[in-house]
Amino acid sequence: MSNAPRSYWSGTADRAELAHWSAIAREAATALAVDVVDRDKANLDPRAELVLLRQAGLVDLLVPAAFGGGGGHWETAFRVIRILAEVDGSIAQLLLYHYINQGNIGFIGDPVKQEDWYRKSAAGSWVWGDSVNPVDPALVLTPEGDGYRLDGLKRFSTGASAGDVVLINALAKGGPHDGKIVALVVDHDREGMNYLGDWNALGQRLSASGSVRCDNVFVAESDLLGFASDDPFFNAVTPGLQLGFGNLYLGVARGALEHGRRVTLARKNAWFLSSADLYQDDPFIQRSYGEFLSHLVAAEALADKLNPTYDEALEKGWDFTLDDRALLEQDVAQLKVVSTDIGLEITTRIFETTGSSSATAKSGLDLYWRNLRTHTLHDPVDYKKLEVGAYFLNGTVQPVSLYT
Repeated sequence: MSNAPRSYWSGTADRAELAHWSAIAREAATALAVDVVDRDKANLDPRAELVLLRQAGLVDLLVPAAFGGGGGHWETAFRVIRILAEVDGSIAQLLLYHYINQGNIGFIGDPVKQEDWYRKSAAGSWVWGDSVNPVDPALVLTPEGDGYRLDGLKRFSTGASAGDVVLINALAKGGPHDGKIVALVVDHDREGMNYLGDWNALGQRLSASGSVRCDNVFVAESDLLGFASDDPFFNAVTPGLQLGFGNLYLGVARGALEHGRRVTLARKNAWFLSSADLYQDDPFIQRSYGEFLSHLVAAEALADKLNPTYDEALEKGWDFTLDDRALLEQDVAQLKVVSTDIGLEITTRIFETTGSSSATAKSGLDLYWRNLRTHTLHDPVDYKKLEVGAYFLNGTVQPVSLYT
């Protein structure tokens, strides 16, 4: 075991930190809300949106202050994601993936080299995209001269086309790392990096999740961040990503609820058979909002409970075990289940409280459902329910992966 710290993450967020970054996120969300529907229709790489996040300091939130970053905690990052998701699920996803990709400095990176990576990232306010999709055929890394050559294709490479650097997982064939999955980082404009622009989904349209094709891309030894392994701390990255998903979904659901509320309050009459004069006074409408809000608040409370536990788990560093991961995984899977269920419930049924005129494209109310429906298919929620049930009944833990 090394004497170096496993990572530079320690402690948990205090109220001042949460309030500070929440205010910054609210300001950014206000700016994003102005033209969110038009930007979604345009379906362009979100370069201007990333400038906004850089200028706000949000991309460096998790970088240790000693290395030029915001010195924030994961709980704070999850809070920021939830706030941004209330108005723009695509940009919230992009920032979440950035946090996880950049976080690989701590999860997989050589502890001795972490400081250098953090300093470079903060100095350039790098946005980290990725090309790590585990269900796609692996990119191949082959030794050549004093470095390597990278070749292959990966789909669903979130943020790669719009960010500054790309985190890539590739299978090494030959050389000193033969047979290993190598995590490497290349700059966006590296020769041979081709962004295919083929992301045209129902929702999350501005998440820059198109395919990447690597054609004879040169990779230096210094570009290698680390290697996939069965190390428990390295594999803590997945519960973090899944916890981020739960917060993302709750943010989208909250946004849909607030948007629906505004539409309902603006209506001048109720359904002709109603006992009320206004939609907002109709008992069926009030009942629906009461149901939506009660379930959402309960799910938000679960997220608020779990978010700081991730910081507490990571603070264990070298002492973090597979048993720790299993318990964390179960808690996060439960949030994934309830956030998916309530998120889809609200974003689907909110139209019942706002009337037929809200089903027009210009209302923008459909954006929440399209975003949530698209991303919740990332990995089937039925398997999360199975995961929770199998552990509860038999103590069975699912195989460690980038999905569980």
